Amino acid sequence: MAVDPLIELRGVNKHYGDLHVLQDIDLTVGRGEVVVVIGPSGSGKSTLCRTINRLEPVESGTILLDGQPLPEEGRALARLRADVGMVFQSFNLFAHKTVLANVSLAPVKVRGRSREEADRRSRELLDRVGLLAHAEKYPAQLSGGQQQRVAIARALAMDPKALLFDEPTSALDPEMINEVLEVMQQLARDGMTMVVVTHEMGFARSAANRVVFMADGRVVEDRTPEEFFTAPESDRAKDFLSKILKH
Repeated sequence: MAVDPLIELRGVNKHYGDLHVLQDIDLTVGRGEVVVVIGPSGSGKSTLCRTINRLEPVESGTILLDGQPLPEEGRALARLRADVGMVFQSFNLFAHKTVLANVSLAPVKVRGRSREEADRRSRELLDRVGLLAHAEKYPAQLSGGQQQRVAIARALAMDPKALLFDEPTSALDPEMINEVLEVMQQLARDGMTMVVVTHEMGFARSAANRVVFMADGRVVEDRTPEEFFTAPESDRAKDFLSKILKH
């Protein structure tokens, strides 16, 4: 059990029509913990990630953030979303705004910061992801890996309590994946609470405190990377690992 739980899912269920995509999910993520969620396609990983800040509503069960139940909608939900940053497969940057403006937008609009203060902080964050020199460029002038690093800076600009990553490298060309994973590794070292849905097993091995393996909408295993990768307990996990670790 996590010592200081920041994210808690208890008995969470979700259907798409007849498809039971999340089945009685129990998951606790402690403050400062990095939990990597892996599993075959269609196992419910991305849906799980998206329920944590209510991008996907759930039918039953409880989701708590910092001890508070997730609000249904309205202002309280907007506040909660500000506390949980999300980085998607697609970078979702505003094409008509500069990199700097993309990062500063939410702190000004949602947190009520002054433009000067927001821009100063945005520059620090762009520096942190190695893109300060590109602050005045537009997203289309950047590579996919650079755009995804801007998206990470943008999520960090809200000073979130936790960051969710939904397959953040799956839309990238192979040579760009590492530059994004390096930024994520650094965030993990800095103590950011992170839930990461990914196919990057190297990242899972090196950065995760825990690996959560999902199949058919259930959490099948929830263990340390060392235990999971060297001695998976379930047949589903053994099968999954044999397929991906052959290369």
